[in-house]
Amino acid sequence: MANPLQLAYRTQKAIGVFDADPVYEALPGFTKPEGNLRCCVYSGCGRYFAYATNEGVVIVDATVGHVLTSLPIPAVYELSFSPHGTYLSTWERPAKDENGDATKNLKIWRTIEELADGAEKQPIGKFVQKSANGWNLQYTEDERFCARIVTNEVQFYNSNDLGTVWNKLRVEGVSDFALAPGKNQNVAVFVPERKGHPASVKVFNVPQFTSPISQKTFFKADKVQLKWNQLGTALIVLAQTEVDKSNKSYYGETNMYLLSANGSFDARVTLDKEGPIHDVSWSPNSKEFGVVYGYMPAKTTIFNHRAVATHSFPLGPRNTIIFSPTGRFALVAGFGNLAGQIDVYDLEKDYRKITTIESGNPSVCTWSPDSRYILTATTSPRLRVDNGIKLWHVGGGIMYNEDMVELYNVIWRPVPANNLPNVDPLHPVPTPHPSALAYLGTVKTPSKPVGAYRPPGARGSSTPLHFKREDEGGAAHSVSNGVPQVGPNGFGRPRRQIPGAEFAEPARPSVPGAAVDDENLSKTALKNKKKRNKKAKEGQAQGEGVTTPNEGGLAPPRESVDGRSPDRNHQRHHSRSQSRSNNLAVRTQNNHRSRSNVRQPNAPAQQAAPVVDAAAAAAQSANAKKIRSLQKKIRAIEDLEMRHAGGEKLEDTQLKKIATKGSVIKELEALEKEGH
Repeated sequence: MANPLQLAYRTQKAIGVFDADPVYEALPGFTKPEGNLRCCVYSGCGRYFAYATNEGVVIVDATVGHVLTSLPIPAVYELSFSPHGTYLSTWERPAKDENGDATKNLKIWRTIEELADGAEKQPIGKFVQKSANGWNLQYTEDERFCARIVTNEVQFYNSNDLGTVWNKLRVEGVSDFALAPGKNQNVAVFVPERKGHPASVKVFNVPQFTSPISQKTFFKADKVQLKWNQLGTALIVLAQTEVDKSNKSYYGETNMYLLSANGSFDARVTLDKEGPIHDVSWSPNSKEFGVVYGYMPAKTTIFNHRAVATHSFPLGPRNTIIFSPTGRFALVAGFGNLAGQIDVYDLEKDYRKITTIESGNPSVCTWSPDSRYILTATTSPRLRVDNGIKLWHVGGGIMYNEDMVELYNVIWRPVPANNLPNVDPLHPVPTPHPSALAYLGTVKTPSKPVGAYRPPGARGSSTPLHFKREDEGGAAHSVSNGVPQVGPNGFGRPRRQIPGAEFAEPARPSVPGAAVDDENLSKTALKNKKKRNKKAKEGQAQGEGVTTPNEGGLAPPRESVDGRSPDRNHQRHHSRSQSRSNNLAVRTQNNHRSRSNVRQPNAPAQQAAPVVDAAAAAAQSANAKKIRSLQKKIRAIEDLEMRHAGGEKLEDTQLKKIATKGSVIKELEALEKEGH
């Protein structure tokens, strides 16, 4: 019988090793350590498991749980094994010795070595490593060489001799590097932008450092993620800036590039949806990779090794893509501030969707080594409540559940590919653990979502498109790029549409001096217009009985207020007096015209004409209101017909409303004919 799947977890007070399917019990030979436990890790080969306590580092046999050896180094904060578990790296917090010099806090140890009786285990190499980011050495796949970055160069060592630098790769301004896995012993280095020069990524073959075998230069890159495929034949460069100068994103700008290790291909990966790149991941087959990108709802696309899109999954609130270890499945999920839904796809069955898992709020999500299970866990300090682990079958069912207090970390034990059983992950479905059944008993049945609040006038009608997400048929996300959006009249932001209300037609620009249509005015504007008309009529009536100053003779001369002569006063206020006299002359001419019009014998006929026009306009306005009301009814009936055709069960009153469609259309046609 093959060894069961195994995982290890670290809580506030203990570290545990747990055998999963099919036994679901703690490893019998492992003694749980308690106290202040800072980290734990498996070796890449799966043979060893190490954890750090206040007293030192303990290495155990992962198969049976027995202690193999221990290292007398307290206060270790990070642990890491070499690819085959031959070497163990430990990192302590930076400190200074008595002379004020920095202590060598990065130490490399042989995992298993024979010692004489009473001899104490000693490290084979020591380094000063101040930063916890990228603290560990990087090894080649065969563990022959290892490397670390220092100022302006990458230093290479023979893994058996860490006291002497074997070779150096000198690159001015290098800030990050990545050794390629697989048999290709290549190294990629990154140099950020500097003094107007573009950033660059160069690939060298170890140890031929005279010239790069592949390189790419680009702007907008303060930092990068270097992602090699498992064979080490291609490299993805995910470049990111700290600040987005276009003001489209608070988190900076992201771009992605693809380079081949032999220099035959390099290109920028073109994405067809605007927005940030949330995640990128290589498939274990090293021939394709997946990218989640764009403003929410994000788009997920699979690309081949030439950066050509081969398949796109439906849009949705997703930000994570993880391929299974066998490469058959891929999960596309939304974690963090998203709902925690996990979509599982079968890539070998025409990208068929298998299931959607409602995982809650996990902060850890990983595949089991055999691709049959998905592990989700809610950990501290991101969330200090509802901590625990859950195991899900790839078909969507929950297999195991355990709640814990302040869970900090959980990891699978690696299993070499040649030790995995050759069975179908989907069939047969294993029997769930009793804890899974108990968990299902506590989960509330999901009720129909109530959705967003809708005012009474909008209930029963379809949601306007600009209130829907893009994956629900709504409009695509658009960014103003720092430029304020303007309304149809050229000023201010456009008004938001009220859900369920009719779409307002954009206001037509008015011609100066032309008549304004009362139907397009708001209530306040119409009220103000009536007040102005009333005041104008009153002023006109009063003007008919008033004699202008010019008709009654000359006005008496005005005395000077400040004691100056009238001539000086006139010169001082010449422009003001001239404007006043011009306005007075205009008003006098208008009064003459109004009196002459009143004296004409056909005045009653001319006054009756506006009354007839007003009556016709009122009748036309009433018909227009009826037409709009009937058009609204037809839209509501068509919406009910679409819901009914989609399989939704309607009420009797709604079915009766659908039956009246013919009569409503006839009535609308009759009104339209009357209008013509």
